[in-house]
Amino acid sequence: MKDRKEFMREAIRLSVEKMEEGFGGPFGAVVVRNGEIVSRGFNNVLASNDPTAHAEVDAIRKASTALSSFDLSDCDLYTSCEPCPMCLGAIYWARFRNVYYGNTREDAARVGFDDALIYDEIEKPIEARKIPMQQLLPEEAKKGFDAWEKNENKKGY
Repeated sequence: MKDRKEFMREAIRLSVEKMEEGFGGPFGAVVVRNGEIVSRGFNNVLASNDPTAHAEVDAIRKASTALSSFDLSDCDLYTSCEPCPMCLGAIYWARFRNVYYGNTREDAARVGFDDALIYDEIEKPIEARKIPMQQLLPEEAKKGFDAWEKNENKKGY
C-alpha cells in the first residue's frame, strides 16, 4: 500500500504536468480508496472553457463514475492546494473521510488564484453581494420541492 506522501506527490505531479500541457492552472487531485487511487483529476478550466473544471471536482466526478456512487465517505482526497469554496462544497457533498492538501489558499492567492472575494461574498447578506440576486417565482419553484417531499421512490443523498 502506498503512503500519504506518495498520493500527495501524484496530485502535485498532475498539477504541474497538466498545467504545463495547457489544460489550466496548477492544480491536481487524486481520490484514494483502500490504499489505491480510484481517480485522478486536474484543472481543466482553460482547455474546456468550464469555470467549474477544477481538479477536485474533476477527481470527484471520475471517482463517482468509477465507483458508481455519489457517496465517497470511504475515500480520501489528496489535492495539491487547499480547496476553493466551490470545491470545498463538492467535497462535503461527496462526504470524504479525509482531505490532504499541499499549498494553502494564501499560497494560491500569491500566484493569482485568490478566492477571498468568494469567501467574503458568502458572509454578506444576499442584497449586499456584488452580483445582484433576487428571488423570483418562489411559489412556482416550491412545486418541485413539494413533489420531492411526496415522492415515495426518492433516494436521499
